[in-house]
Amino acid sequence: MDIRQLRYFLAVADAGHITRAAEQLGMAQPPLSQQIKALEGAVGLALFKRHAKGVTLTEAGRALQADATRLVHDFDALHSRMQLLAEGKTGRLSIAFTSSAAAHEFTPFALRECRARHPDLVLEIGENNAAEITEAVADGRLHCGLLRVPVARPAGLAFDTLQHEPAMVALPIDHPLALRQRRGKPLPIEVADLHGEPMILVRRTGAPGLYANLLALCDEHGVQPRVMAEVARMLTNLNLVAAGTGISVVPSSMLGVHRHAIAYRHLVDHGRLEVPLTLVYRSDDNVGPTATFTTLLKTLAGALPAAAPRRTTPRQ
Repeated sequence: MDIRQLRYFLAVADAGHITRAAEQLGMAQPPLSQQIKALEGAVGLALFKRHAKGVTLTEAGRALQADATRLVHDFDALHSRMQLLAEGKTGRLSIAFTSSAAAHEFTPFALRECRARHPDLVLEIGENNAAEITEAVADGRLHCGLLRVPVARPAGLAFDTLQHEPAMVALPIDHPLALRQRRGKPLPIEVADLHGEPMILVRRTGAPGLYANLLALCDEHGVQPRVMAEVARMLTNLNLVAAGTGISVVPSSMLGVHRHAIAYRHLVDHGRLEVPLTLVYRSDDNVGPTATFTTLLKTLAGALPAAAPRRTTPRQ
């Protein structure tokens, strides 16, 4: 017994005549009769009474009709759900962001657009550091993630840059570098100004990323900042800056966090420390809901200009 035979059975039961049912199904009468006989053989019961005007259901046929109707309906519904899943119109999507990626204005904008355009997609959202997100995507625990500078590039993962923004120096509000002015305007920070300064970094030891790039830039200039702490998340980093523990370099989209305690200054790096917003996903699993999400984000990013610092005047 298979779903095709059940469809044939229901068509004959509805038409009350094998020839008319065959015409409605677009097939010849003999093959349809063979399929009905095969179904009766499979269940071990006669399902129709044959007579000159056509066929009528037996008691066993009436019993099968109710179950067959339910099974065919459920099968069709299952097929439709799987087709929608394959097309990426429905399903579950597990994604995660770093705290600095979540702070970028593109991220909530993209999530709103996804929910508006694909209301049947269920988004399961989490937060973690870049290393953990990358590992979770590689292991299949996440479908995709948003982070800044990739800290690792495992085989099989795709890393698409969606946006760029400049880096800024975050300093305690009373730090001497934060107090420097010229004609009433705060001065930008030169790489040389970081020499000997206590730095707070957000990275895994030995892993490349924004802060590894920063240290490499310092090294090129003969500058030796003092690494005071390495933390897992950007907001922890800024909490420590606000507490006066040290200074840091952050994406410009973080400007405004702890404004009562942190001054943000432009870093003169000639574009060397531009901070990306990076989408990571498995290249061989970019189908269904994942493909819907990644395609949407790349489309939205392509239609927007690269992010600039928020229109907030740096604290004096």
